[in-house]
Amino acid sequence: SAWAYYELGWGGWWFWDPVENASFMPWLAGTALLHSLAVTEQRASFKAWTLLLSICAFSLCLLGTFLVRSGVLVSVHAFASDPARGMFILAFMVLVTGGSLLLFAVRGHRVRSRVNNALWSRESLLLGNNVLLMAAMLVVLLGTLLPLVHKQLGLGSISIGEPFFNTMFTWLMAPFALLLGVGPLVRWGRDRPRKIRNLLLVAFITTLLLSVLLPWLLQDRIAAMTVAGMAMACWIGVLAVAEAVQRASRGTKMPPGYWGMVAAHLGLAVTI
Repeated sequence: SAWAYYELGWGGWWFWDPVENASFMPWLAGTALLHSLAVTEQRASFKAWTLLLSICAFSLCLLGTFLVRSGVLVSVHAFASDPARGMFILAFMVLVTGGSLLLFAVRGHRVRSRVNNALWSRESLLLGNNVLLMAAMLVVLLGTLLPLVHKQLGLGSISIGEPFFNTMFTWLMAPFALLLGVGPLVRWGRDRPRKIRNLLLVAFITTLLLSVLLPWLLQDRIAAMTVAGMAMACWIGVLAVAEAVQRASRGTKMPPGYWGMVAAHLGLAVTI
């Protein structure tokens, strides 16, 4: 990171570089897949979602390998520029992705679930989060490949940089963070919002105070984006800790998988 940015004068740890994006897209699809698998395991629902996300995540891994190894995109992170190798990876990607989608189109109806999910349920909130994650993945995919397609069509060179990604992700991550914090508090199947109303109110007030106080303590001025990012991070972190304390006070079992979820949510809060 120091070599790629500080030595070259870019001044940041994330620059929306094409190779960075190539590794970020499978992460987004894989995260959606993990949540979809949880719903499939608990409620025997989202089976078609799970299959499609599996195909998508693996296909994006192949796409990332193609972008990094073929040299079609210019990046300080590109490992090699070998057109022959790139064509082999591209052909393999088309074969695997096309074959998987064809198989799903022919036999996908056999795995579609008939479960009706209530609007206020954990699976519905997870569905909303998955939609936002896949929308974010499409934004990254569009911003990464559009300059390449534009140039190959003879329409000239265009550049899609940090302002585009930051603007789009701000609008997508705000509702994502909101649902992410609330999701673990809601029961499977059907729940009532009033059961967690008081907890959400306390978390909202705490988030509001921390999101203004922390930026003020850490720097000379309060920027809007800093406050927004801190608010999302605090909302996720406060609710993750509060939900763990609530479970412990009730004596609810907390298996290793649960602690993995808490650690992942807190890690995302730190990243934001």
